[in-house]
Amino acid sequence: MGANVKENVYEILEALPPEVKVVAAAKGQSTLNVVRSVKAGIEIIGENYIKDAKRVYSQIQGRAQLHFIGIPDQAKHDLLRKINLNMFDMIETINSVDIAREINKKCEQIDMVMPVLIEINSGEEEQKSGVLPNDLIDVIKKIAEFNNLEIMGLMTMGSTPHQSMQAKEDRERARKCFQKTKELFDEIKKMQLSNVKMEYLSMGMSNSYKIALKEGANMVRIGSKIYGTRN
Repeated sequence: MGANVKENVYEILEALPPEVKVVAAAKGQSTLNVVRSVKAGIEIIGENYIKDAKRVYSQIQGRAQLHFIGIPDQAKHDLLRKINLNMFDMIETINSVDIAREINKKCEQIDMVMPVLIEINSGEEEQKSGVLPNDLIDVIKKIAEFNNLEIMGLMTMGSTPHQSMQAKEDRERARKCFQKTKELFDEIKKMQLSNVKMEYLSMGMSNSYKIALKEGANMVRIGSKIYGTRN
């Protein structure tokens, strides 16, 4: 499907409102396909793994942003000890105060302020990471105290579909998750907390981003609709 990356990007960008940011989820993709997507107009590449981020960084540096979209709990040691955080323009998946504290310490050491999104487990699913909705405001207030992190908004994956959003009940569960996250986003934005900008509401992936857009998302994470399956 690599030959279609260019056409896929054109189609997606043409269909989306200009204010919506697209994060191309490049998990498992070749460097060639990542570069193809950037050449076609993608401005943000999202990588789940440090090794993949290192592999594509030199090819997209200065041409596109690089966001870390993996799970910090699992990648913590690599993320904090083996890699220069200057490689990343944003970490989208801060899911606890402890992880935020560790990343803040590393950013302090290299004198940088890292933009971050707080990941919400909007479906309250046990198998997923993320801050539970009822804990969010308390977590936001604590993370906002870290001087080397800047909270730029919220991110959620929504609920896990049973059939790739083909079933009506899956679409409705996703919609409710996105609605809940938008309500939290608006509530926190009204609080006008220091060090909390709340510019980005990242919701939806390839199978759900159209639903997310209707519920207020201004950043979407799209992988398979750009790259197809892993190569």
